Amino acid sequence: MDYRSALDYISSFGRFGSRPGLERMQWVLERLGHPEADLHFIHVGGTNGKGSTTALIHNILHAAGYRVGMYTSPYLESFTNRIGAEGKDIHTEALTTLVERLKPYFEEVNRSSLGPITQFEVTTLLALAYYRELSLDFIVWEVGLGGRLDATNVVKPLVSVITNVGLDHTEVLGDTLGKIAAEKAGIIKLQVPVVTAVEEEEPLAVITETAAKLQAPIYRLGQEFTYKRNWFTFEEQSLDYSDTYWRLNDLRLQLMGAHQCKNAATALAAISQLRQRGFTIPEQACRVGLAATRWPGRLEVMKKEPLVLVDGAHNPHGTLALQQALREYFPGQKIFMVLGILQDKARAEMLGHLLPHASRVIFTAPAYGRATDPQLLLQEAAMHQVPATAAKSVADAVDQALALLSDDEVLLIAGSLYTVAEARDHLKKSYH
Repeated sequence: MDYRSALDYISSFGRFGSRPGLERMQWVLERLGHPEADLHFIHVGGTNGKGSTTALIHNILHAAGYRVGMYTSPYLESFTNRIGAEGKDIHTEALTTLVERLKPYFEEVNRSSLGPITQFEVTTLLALAYYRELSLDFIVWEVGLGGRLDATNVVKPLVSVITNVGLDHTEVLGDTLGKIAAEKAGIIKLQVPVVTAVEEEEPLAVITETAAKLQAPIYRLGQEFTYKRNWFTFEEQSLDYSDTYWRLNDLRLQLMGAHQCKNAATALAAISQLRQRGFTIPEQACRVGLAATRWPGRLEVMKKEPLVLVDGAHNPHGTLALQQALREYFPGQKIFMVLGILQDKARAEMLGHLLPHASRVIFTAPAYGRATDPQLLLQEAAMHQVPATAAKSVADAVDQALALLSDDEVLLIAGSLYTVAEARDHLKKSYH
């Protein structure tokens, strides 16, 4: 088997299959000798900010000298982005070998009454087998969808993290913040500390109640830990952080947007819990780790002249954070937007956040089964009275926008991580 065949095999399990439940995971893990049992996890869930928070925690631990793995989804450039260790993606040969080794177990569970196994479960099992082989010190472990029944929820972490709770994937997780919070709170484990930046009353009450039932010490933003954003420029921003145990002033962050300061504070609260467990993580490692963090596709500058930004905001929670960032960084400036949004998202609310800041817009669709037809987006956007057209592909939309872009406009590409992934790829190949 070569790498291409290995990827085709993983893809054969169906990209969009979601079969909630952990029975298939447990069945394979038992046959693998429970690779997850010997590893130290920090489990990160939430509606938005999971990826950035995961990267921040990873980079702080890495800067402290630990050997760290990082499991994330989806990927922007290559499938191997999802399974990282010591700052590098899994090597294609290592992935291929793992697929060959675990393939009999996947086939066996598929034939059993528990099957069929999903692509996300397959990927998660490959990651666990890989991390045991490497004997890493920590794994920063990002939830795929929800929490309670997510394939990642087979580990007992040192710390659980819930970044926030917003209305997304309501068809799977529930249609209220309380119901979604209950699914996210499913990653809380008996007597394992939980850190959360959730501040809204309804979801926070659910998380607090779950933690109390499981005797899990809870650390809440604005209560047990706090932060203050000091200043920001287009290149960096500064924040102060404090909790019961320590205070850190003038921490520098190169991720853009006020929401990234909140993510940084959440990451530091998780690190603080690890310090309480006896792990050595000095202040300098926190400073270096935060400053070193880049997270592709999140208010990322792809070109400076003209200024081209991409942002993976793909639900109302994300577009609200993006709206705030646009107000801060580009007050009164014209923003030409390329937007491609998936069908199962709250599109009207997302467009309501973004279009008031647009000078004009090109709607498009990423090459993805659940993408919304650009013509439908045109109809839905009509009420905003922004000059708008449609393009068949993301690459076409980017080319058209760059050809039309005036000197006083910024180009923003957003609406979905799939849209952003295609735009990044096209911009790198065609404009560098």
